[in-house]
Amino acid sequence: MDINFPLILVVLVFVSGAIWLADWLFLAKRRQQAVAAVDTQFANVQIDAGQQQAVYEEAKAAAAQEPVAVEYAKSFFPVLFIVLILRSFLAEPFQIPSASMVPTLKIGDFILVNKYTYGIRLPVVRTKVLDLNEPQRGDVMVFFPPHRPKTYFIKRVVGLPGDEIRYINNVLYINGEKQPQKLVAALPPANPQFHLMKESIDGVEHDMRKHVVPGRLSQNGSWVVPEGHYFMMGDNRDNSSDSREWGPVSEDAIVGKAFAVWMHWDSFFSLPSFSRVGSIQ
Repeated sequence: MDINFPLILVVLVFVSGAIWLADWLFLAKRRQQAVAAVDTQFANVQIDAGQQQAVYEEAKAAAAQEPVAVEYAKSFFPVLFIVLILRSFLAEPFQIPSASMVPTLKIGDFILVNKYTYGIRLPVVRTKVLDLNEPQRGDVMVFFPPHRPKTYFIKRVVGLPGDEIRYINNVLYINGEKQPQKLVAALPPANPQFHLMKESIDGVEHDMRKHVVPGRLSQNGSWVVPEGHYFMMGDNRDNSSDSREWGPVSEDAIVGKAFAVWMHWDSFFSLPSFSRVGSIQ
């Protein structure tokens, strides 16, 4: 089951903020009145450093005591509100769960996604309120795919609205132009099963991996990208479910641009590593 964390965060911020506001408007005044009543009650009593002082302090503390819900709301609301602002409008962390972007991103990589590069969107409803930049070919982008609209996916943008995309025997053609590839390594050396490549899209290089024998989605395909949509492909071309299988991604399904790896953690029982920290190309 997919957990809608943005919705949970918004609800927590709303509830904690509402409790804090209700306390400020109503409950705090009652506590102030109770404290004043205690002061009035002890006004004519000679309070010394002994038992009477202790009774007075205890009575005053009891009158000023905040309900547990208010204490928690005041503690959590500022933190939750800051987290909501940061992850909704600035940057959001994600963990890579699959090998579809190998060798660029590996399982266990923790990445940061820029939430404002492609425009400012409201949390949960995802309505765009401010246009900024548009996705470019070669960007690594997080989005919701059409076949799983509540699940985050990450792939590379290879096609813009109006582009004609062809993918033939693991070679990418955009609007009839072949995108260059350079062999980096054939692995394993004794009996190569796949090739590590440098692929260039619009003159910008990135790493990609393809099998020696092209897979089902890599043999022969042709698509035209509709307006308001983007064609996405994984860098691990023969081990990626992407737009070749389920179609282009709508503009309103965009989450943001992945720009950095900040940690790698293989499993709960291993130690985190920072050897892969760096920008995403």
